[in-house]
Amino acid sequence: SFMPRPARTQSDKAPSARRLVISKRFSLNYSLQALRGDLFGGITSAVIIMPRSLAFGVASGLGAAAGLYGAVVVGFFAAVCGATRVGISGPSPSMVVAMAVIVATHATNVQEALTIVIMAGLLQILLGASGIGRLLAYTPHMVTAGLLSGAGIAVALVHLIPSLGSPGASGGAMGAIGALPAAWSNASFSAVAIALTTFAIATLWRGRLAGYVPAPLAALTTGTLLGVLWLSDASTVGQLHMERPAMMLEWPTAAFLLEALHPAIILALLGSITTLLATWATESSTGHRINSNRELVGQGIGNIVAGLTGNLPGSAGPATTLANIRAGARTRLSGVICALLILTLALTVAPYLAHIPFAALAGLMLKVGWDMIDRPLLAKIRRIQPDDLAILLLTLSLTVLVDLVTAVTAGLIIAGMIHARQLESVELGNIASTPLPKLGGQGAADEPRMGTVAFTGRFTVASSRRIVEVAGMSFDDWDVVILDFSKASYVDDSSAVAFGKLIEQARQAQTEPMVVGLRPRVRQVLESLSVLDKLPEERLVETVIEARQAARGLTKPRTPRTAGDGSGH
Repeated sequence: SFMPRPARTQSDKAPSARRLVISKRFSLNYSLQALRGDLFGGITSAVIIMPRSLAFGVASGLGAAAGLYGAVVVGFFAAVCGATRVGISGPSPSMVVAMAVIVATHATNVQEALTIVIMAGLLQILLGASGIGRLLAYTPHMVTAGLLSGAGIAVALVHLIPSLGSPGASGGAMGAIGALPAAWSNASFSAVAIALTTFAIATLWRGRLAGYVPAPLAALTTGTLLGVLWLSDASTVGQLHMERPAMMLEWPTAAFLLEALHPAIILALLGSITTLLATWATESSTGHRINSNRELVGQGIGNIVAGLTGNLPGSAGPATTLANIRAGARTRLSGVICALLILTLALTVAPYLAHIPFAALAGLMLKVGWDMIDRPLLAKIRRIQPDDLAILLLTLSLTVLVDLVTAVTAGLIIAGMIHARQLESVELGNIASTPLPKLGGQGAADEPRMGTVAFTGRFTVASSRRIVEVAGMSFDDWDVVILDFSKASYVDDSSAVAFGKLIEQARQAQTEPMVVGLRPRVRQVLESLSVLDKLPEERLVETVIEARQAARGLTKPRTPRTAGDGSGH
């Protein structure tokens, strides 16, 4: 249980709270109350996931059965192998959009599409097992918001066509836009009525009603009844083949694996980001710390099995996980119950699913697309900073006009460049160049002119291009320059190479360099790249005072080669 156990009281002896005793020496700390919560949570989650999975399977191009079995496979293995004890997994909107692109663009047949799913699962396991999966938390919010909003718009555009009664158009959102005039001119009243009714109920079904029957189920049931009882001329899903999934064992060619790596990476990233969002939502709700890397491993295993059995991949769902928690779930048994219940329903009610109108599924997917759009953020678009706005609009536009693969790649690259530019100004602002007055006393007349260049904070590749330019401006005015690293906490390899060039520039300006206050971590990086090899040991000291004492007599004073009074820069 993720809740702290209360102190034992007399009521603990009641049968409803009795622990299940296996033997006198071993017992499971699992009460009938916890079982009741897991049972209710699993049932609630299954009722929410099943209609969405049916629609997701049709939208992906793999078929309705692939969506249902995908919810079973991914949900079961993620619950058993993952780290979230109350997590619920299944097909997710962003991954469905990605799968639709993969099926239409990156694969010539279903076998190749499923190979990409297996590769994505392997990459998720690699992300989790290596411990770098947590780095996905640093994905810029504008990239995620643009991606999900663009995917929501794409989902809505694609499902406008079947909501008008026409067969779905190929070519993603742009194909749907091209087919929209013809679909509008041949619109079916029955299909439009069913789609609008389904969308309206999915949107307006709230409060106590949603507590009894989840909105997706109520909407799909109403749309189906409307099609069966009154508007029977609307096209339906037809007979579903719900036989046991077959294992995919054909080995792909090396050439295809290389081509498939890019979409597999994007699919893995989308699934991992969605999973981590669900993980963080669960942590906030339960107060229980979750191992994100193990959760990614569990999701990867589920997606591998989904690909091997010919089903739709998925991820943890924030909304369904929270619904599971609110229903009383306490352990991973709730996820297992959810998966087994969906399997049972898929095998028993399949003949009745044939009567579901395509327009009802389209209306449900229109609601899914509407929910994916980050409307609160888009409402503030005039107040968003120009750099952030550029990332948001670029990612959103490419998701709609091209595909998710291109959008994710371009969004991350542009966001990284903009972030690097912002870091450059911050890091260069932490470089201070200051002339030093003479110490005076005996030998003051022969004391060289000295100055310090102090480095504060962190220095990365963002500022490495201009470190030499900014820090070396005063070298011609000084006989000795003291490079003060006493307040530098971190340097990466790019900035370390730049510091090596800075030392070389000082020598070319006939200015003797000295290095002060190297911290162990900074010194280790500089030494690993041989930056300090050409400096004698006596040029490496701990304080500026020591550097000034050591610099006396180091060189003879010289007349500056540039005009100026040696003031600071």
